[in-house]
Amino acid sequence: MEIGLLGTGNLAAALGEAWARAGHGVVVAGRDAGRARAAAERIGAAGAVAPAVLGERAEVVVVAVAWDGLDDALALAGGPEGRLAGRTVLDCTNPVDFASGRLLPASGSAAERVAAAVPGAHVVKALHLFAGASWPYEGPSGAAPVVALCGDDPAALGRAGDLVADLGARAAVVGGLDAARQAEEVAGFVMRLVVAGANPRLAVPDVPRGEAQ
Repeated sequence: MEIGLLGTGNLAAALGEAWARAGHGVVVAGRDAGRARAAAERIGAAGAVAPAVLGERAEVVVVAVAWDGLDDALALAGGPEGRLAGRTVLDCTNPVDFASGRLLPASGSAAERVAAAVPGAHVVKALHLFAGASWPYEGPSGAAPVVALCGDDPAALGRAGDLVADLGARAAVVGGLDAARQAEEVAGFVMRLVVAGANPRLAVPDVPRGEAQ
């Protein structure tokens, strides 16, 4: 699969490294060309490209930017002009105030904002809960992280699930894109627990699969 990373931070670079190691083609783009080149060098198998050509170079575009830079990044990639039409777009944006855990969009979700800015693309909310250091997961399969996916297009969800598996994780489709706000609120809940000095992993009940169905 040809993957385009829109973002140059730790999450984008860690995902790129893991996917390049799994045999995918990876290119990196960002607002700062120098940082894009540095991220591409870290990934090794990647190249740095201008954001405007991501739609031409990649089947899947991964949005891994800060909330306050989201609109600018999508504009540079030509999303509003339809340059990402037909592409699967994975939105990893975390629209949360990290000091308080408050979700920043007054309504809707970051994923729905992305969808509005990339007409014709197939948006999937994914990978926003885990830091870059989480990937790739190389521990016991039974303890592999579960990555929640929200999206409306079955083929795009399938591609996202395949990429999650290549990280060593398990994908769980939890709803359409209208479920993305709830998924994003989970990140805020996690931050509130961290601020309170608690381990978020211990705040969710362990429900065996058979009992959950």
